[in-house]
Amino acid sequence: MPKKRKNLFSFAKHSPLAEDLSVVMQLGLTMVGCIAFCFFIGFYLDKWLGTKGVFITIFIILGVAGGGHTVYRQIMDVMKDSERDKKNQDNGVD
Repeated sequence: MPKKRKNLFSFAKHSPLAEDLSVVMQLGLTMVGCIAFCFFIGFYLDKWLGTKGVFITIFIILGVAGGGHTVYRQIMDVMKDSERDKKNQDNGVD
Protein backbone atom coordinates (compact mmCIF):
# COMPACT_ATOMS: atom_id res chain seq x y z
CA MET A 1 0.00 0.00 0.00
CA PRO A 2 1.57 3.35 -1.02
CA LYS A 3 2.31 5.94 1.59
CA LYS A 4 0.12 9.02 1.60
CA ARG A 5 2.23 12.09 0.86
CA LYS A 6 1.83 15.05 3.15
CA ASN A 7 1.32 18.32 1.29
CA LEU A 8 3.81 21.07 2.04
CA PHE A 9 1.20 23.79 1.70
CA SER A 10 -2.51 23.44 2.35
CA PHE A 11 -4.35 25.80 -0.01
CA ALA A 12 -7.65 25.18 1.76
CA LYS A 13 -6.14 26.26 5.07
CA HIS A 14 -4.22 29.24 3.66
CA SER A 15 -6.51 30.35 0.83
CA PRO A 16 -6.40 34.13 1.63
CA LEU A 17 -2.59 34.02 1.58
CA ALA A 18 -2.55 32.09 -1.69
CA GLU A 19 -5.02 34.52 -3.28
CA ASP A 20 -3.01 37.56 -2.16
CA LEU A 21 0.21 36.00 -3.41
CA SER A 22 -1.33 35.29 -6.80
CA VAL A 23 -2.54 38.91 -7.10
CA VAL A 24 0.91 40.27 -6.24
CA MET A 25 2.55 37.95 -8.78
CA GLN A 26 0.01 38.97 -11.41
CA LEU A 27 0.70 42.66 -10.81
CA GLY A 28 4.45 42.18 -11.04
CA LEU A 29 4.23 40.15 -14.21
CA THR A 30 1.89 42.70 -15.76
CA MET A 31 4.33 45.51 -15.09
CA VAL A 32 7.34 43.55 -16.35
CA GLY A 33 5.43 42.42 -19.44
CA CYS A 34 4.39 45.95 -20.39
CA ILE A 35 7.91 47.32 -19.96
CA ALA A 36 9.57 44.42 -21.81
CA PHE A 37 7.10 44.63 -24.70
CA CYS A 38 7.69 48.36 -25.11
CA PHE A 39 11.45 47.92 -24.75
CA PHE A 40 11.56 45.49 -27.65
CA ILE A 41 9.42 47.74 -29.82
CA GLY A 42 11.79 50.63 -29.10
CA PHE A 43 14.83 48.43 -29.66
CA TYR A 44 13.69 47.27 -33.09
CA LEU A 45 12.61 50.78 -34.12
CA ASP A 46 16.06 52.09 -33.14
CA LYS A 47 17.70 49.26 -35.06
CA TRP A 48 15.51 49.79 -38.13
CA LEU A 49 15.84 53.59 -38.22
CA GLY A 50 19.49 53.71 -37.13
CA THR A 51 18.88 55.87 -34.05
CA LYS A 52 20.72 55.30 -30.81
CA GLY A 53 18.38 54.78 -27.89
CA VAL A 54 15.77 57.41 -28.72
CA PHE A 55 12.89 55.01 -29.26
CA ILE A 56 14.00 52.69 -26.46
CA THR A 57 13.76 55.60 -24.02
CA ILE A 58 10.40 56.77 -25.35
CA PHE A 59 8.87 53.30 -25.35
CA ILE A 60 10.21 52.37 -21.91
CA ILE A 61 8.54 55.49 -20.51
CA LEU A 62 5.33 54.50 -22.32
CA GLY A 63 5.68 50.94 -20.96
CA VAL A 64 6.05 52.18 -17.37
CA ALA A 65 3.04 54.48 -17.77
CA GLY A 66 0.91 51.81 -19.45
CA GLY A 67 1.94 49.15 -16.94
CA GLY A 68 1.21 51.47 -14.04
CA HIS A 69 -2.22 52.25 -15.43
CA THR A 70 -3.01 48.57 -15.96
CA VAL A 71 -1.79 47.63 -12.48
CA TYR A 72 -3.89 50.43 -10.96
CA ARG A 73 -7.00 49.12 -12.76
CA GLN A 74 -6.28 45.58 -11.56
CA ILE A 75 -5.91 46.76 -7.96
CA MET A 76 -9.20 48.68 -8.18
CA ASP A 77 -10.95 45.56 -9.51
CA VAL A 78 -9.57 43.44 -6.66
CA MET A 79 -10.63 46.02 -4.09
CA LYS A 80 -14.11 46.26 -5.62
CA ASP A 81 -14.45 42.47 -5.52
CA SER A 82 -13.32 42.29 -1.89
CA GLU A 83 -15.76 45.06 -0.89
CA ARG A 84 -18.57 43.20 -2.66
CA ASP A 85 -17.62 39.95 -0.92
CA LYS A 86 -17.50 41.68 2.46
CA LYS A 87 -20.90 43.30 1.85
CA ASN A 88 -22.40 39.96 0.85
CA GLN A 89 -20.87 38.30 3.90
CA ASP A 90 -22.28 41.01 6.20
CA ASN A 91 -25.74 40.55 4.66
CA GLY A 92 -25.55 36.79 5.04
CA VAL A 93 -25.55 36.16 1.31
CA ASP A 94 -23.28 33.35 0.17
